Amino acid sequence: MNTLPCMSSSKKPHMNLVVTGHVDNGKSTIVGHLMVDLGVIDQRTIEQFAKESEATGKGDTFKYAWVLDSIKDERDRGITIDLAFQKFETKKFFFTLIDAPGHRDFIKNMITGASEADVAILVVSTKPGETEAATEPGGQAREHAFLCRTLGVGQVVVALNKMDDSNYSEARYNEVKGIAEKMLKMVGYNTSKVNFVPVSGWKGDNLVKNSENMGWYKGPTLLDALDSFEPPEKPIGKPLRIPIQDVYSITGVGTVPVGRVETGVVKANDKVIVMPAGVTGEVKSIETHHTQMDSAEAGDNIGFNLRGIDKKSIHRGDVIGHPDKPPSVAKEFEAQIIVIHHPTAMAPGYTPVLHAHTAQVAATLSDFVAKIDPKTGGVLEEKPKFLKTGDAAIVRIRPVRPLAIETFKEFPEIGRFALRDMGTTIAAGVIKSITEKYEKK
Repeated sequence: MNTLPCMSSSKKPHMNLVVTGHVDNGKSTIVGHLMVDLGVIDQRTIEQFAKESEATGKGDTFKYAWVLDSIKDERDRGITIDLAFQKFETKKFFFTLIDAPGHRDFIKNMITGASEADVAILVVSTKPGETEAATEPGGQAREHAFLCRTLGVGQVVVALNKMDDSNYSEARYNEVKGIAEKMLKMVGYNTSKVNFVPVSGWKGDNLVKNSENMGWYKGPTLLDALDSFEPPEKPIGKPLRIPIQDVYSITGVGTVPVGRVETGVVKANDKVIVMPAGVTGEVKSIETHHTQMDSAEAGDNIGFNLRGIDKKSIHRGDVIGHPDKPPSVAKEFEAQIIVIHHPTAMAPGYTPVLHAHTAQVAATLSDFVAKIDPKTGGVLEEKPKFLKTGDAAIVRIRPVRPLAIETFKEFPEIGRFALRDMGTTIAAGVIKSITEKYEKK
């Protein structure tokens, strides 16, 4: 995976876009066809993919999906495994597209994608049977909608895909739109601000141009719906926070961490601190995709060379800040969670894996403070003995080792997390307060 998505010289506002939805609902096909229609990928490449796809005995049905699914293993299985980065511009924005996997094994990558995304396309198939599988309890469209909402992706557009399968029926569109609307409302989205666009990723209807097959639809195309998003405010005025994604040791250069600046601004020659280790050093140089820059700000994906910090004292999941306002480190925190899926029920003492920004750490749910009404936040039950699928609660969480984290109120960019176990997302939540700080001796 390309860790440093190339930043264009575009002066348009930059947005990270994640495409989510149930496996086989057509995410990769929509994205691939959109990239071709926008001229990001040329038709010759697509024809080559079509030939390769036919050679595998799958006909040419996967040709658009192959634009992003460039890993051989993915092509053989026809599903998206890693996050593919692709860049494109619309009239209003410069987008970095994070194509998120729908397949259950890969939801961990989906969480990484959603936690880096500003906006999302949620793909829901209108094909009978597929709609229900995606949107009913346990369905991935529902799970992804939950995750996007909880992980702070405030704006979504819904692509109601495979309209060609129902002869572009307005009645079918209205039926599935109703199901998708109900699902999004339940998660907490204001659906009056959400566009539900009927599309065919395979045929290209309503992706870039209005479809002649659906004269009854008067709304925006998928491309126009992307341009109707509000640009997010860049949290440049906040203290610096850079969660570390990878750390490289480059001969002749030294220690080079890679990550996305979530808040604040970093300049060459700045003194910085790495938490939880508490080690300090100096930024020698900053670059984005092999281009040197004097400074980087919230939203930039960068690599930067550190002087005075050994590769051994910085790891994926650490957070870098300035020494005068260092990142917080928690031994325990209080959080509001939603239980997305648990086969039975969770009791205090349960220890799943916590995924927050780029960190992954085992964490114990030490105390269930209260069960709450997810819509109002009102307390339904004090100190519940267990929590099951669908419950919202205030809980206390103790990571097995100190974790650099912030409250959602102060730093929504890194104040969200997911809990995973047995290959699935158990719960997602936001950090309300740090109840026990880690003080380095």
